[in-house]
Amino acid sequence: MVVPILVLAVWAYGAVALAGRRSGYIIVLLGAIIGTGIPILHMSGAGLVGGRIANSHAAFFWVWQNFTLGVISAFSLILAVRGLWSLPWRRQR
Repeated sequence: MVVPILVLAVWAYGAVALAGRRSGYIIVLLGAIIGTGIPILHMSGAGLVGGRIANSHAAFFWVWQNFTLGVISAFSLILAVRGLWSLPWRRQR
């Protein structure tokens, strides 16, 4: 349970403290790629949590949590790529 909290903390740091910098965009981009893959892995259900959650009372919350993570991650991915694309690639001296 500690690993997702650390990943989200680094992702938030890249988005807030490093906003507008190349390093911030790269951190957000990597977090978005990881975040976009999480719902895909969880919803595939092959040996993962999907089969156990589907028959529980938390299924509705679990599905919406995965859906929300996927949408936020995809949106962050688009914004990070757009931000990196608009940065100047050479620093002016």
